Amino acid sequence: MTDRTGTTVAANPAPYRNIALLALAQAMLMSGTSVLIATSALVGRALADNPALATIPLGLQFMAMTAAAIPASLFMGRYGRRPGFLIGVSLGLLGTLLAGLAVWSQSFALFCVAAVLIGVYNGSGQFYRFAAADVAPVERRARAISLVLAGGIVAGFMGPNLAAWTRTLLGPDFTASYLVLAGLYLVGMAAISALRIPLPPKQVLNDPGRPLRQIAAQPTFMVALAAATVGYGVMNLLMVATPLSMEAHDHAFDDAAFVIQWHVLAMFVPSFFTGELVRRFGLLTVLGTGVVLMLACVAVHFSGHGVWHYWSGLVLLGVGWNFLFIGGTTLLTEAYAESEKARSQAFNDFVVFGTVTLTALGSGALLSTFGWVLLNLMVVPFLIAVLVGLLWLHRLRRRQLQEA
Repeated sequence: MTDRTGTTVAANPAPYRNIALLALAQAMLMSGTSVLIATSALVGRALADNPALATIPLGLQFMAMTAAAIPASLFMGRYGRRPGFLIGVSLGLLGTLLAGLAVWSQSFALFCVAAVLIGVYNGSGQFYRFAAADVAPVERRARAISLVLAGGIVAGFMGPNLAAWTRTLLGPDFTASYLVLAGLYLVGMAAISALRIPLPPKQVLNDPGRPLRQIAAQPTFMVALAAATVGYGVMNLLMVATPLSMEAHDHAFDDAAFVIQWHVLAMFVPSFFTGELVRRFGLLTVLGTGVVLMLACVAVHFSGHGVWHYWSGLVLLGVGWNFLFIGGTTLLTEAYAESEKARSQAFNDFVVFGTVTLTALGSGALLSTFGWVLLNLMVVPFLIAVLVGLLWLHRLRRRQLQEA
């Protein structure tokens, strides 16, 4: 098997086995993330001396996830996916145990340390999708990435329910939740331990490749990065603000939980067919459809504040995220050679998840300052910019075909 420059790379002997293991690891990772999003602010408020510090642990988790992207990718580029993933999940496991101890001992500082360790694990686990692309044939990369992300469907059901079922089982609220979460991470560790992804040949490891600025200056790379960054950023901004907006418009918490659960399902259920859509209609068409779906979400949110408006808007938002994130990840794999993979993926995820961190931290403040309608209006220029970029890349590729 060769990469985009013609360099011979190691073929993977069991791609579908590896993809299944990565999907299981992704399911455990995302289920844990759902538990943490549902509980961190409540635990932080209970442990902190000042209620204003309640969201600090969740913010630290997002920042650690972003900071881990570059070192995790570079480490895996040199020593392999499995060792990198095992270090990440080991830190996550330690983090869950410390979180349980922090709740039991009522230590806010220890809970913050735990949040950082879990954030590092989340940062390394974001590369499961790239590992799927590593083991799949080129023509099946979109499907492989989709199937791994489909593991998030488990999180839509397991995560919030797990937090509710285990909340009062042991000691102070949520002590047991983090101990059970450690069990999920052990399942993920077992899946990672069974991976068999060969390292690239020595000539690839020793090849410095092109400078990152040259790789990132390619139209394919720029559009891929923009699609994934804007798609994830817009999704996170509106998702985080939705429960707050629904509360402000006198909707019950159960209604908000219903909307968020359907949103999570809309994010991951399409993964079963997104890869096939890419194969049949083309990558740029799927990416463009993702943008249109997000613009439709904004239009629905403009039309009213009923539960139906929030529900249908977030379903459109979830499917749009799926198309843009899977499409952007797949498009990115076309922009680098094997020897350039680690740096390219590191830069991509640092930008994407740095944006996610900023939107998570700023969503509430933007909503309280500008309101729900203006918050939705703010995302429109970014979505249109991605659409323009896709049209630009389509024309460039068509021109190259004509000149060939």
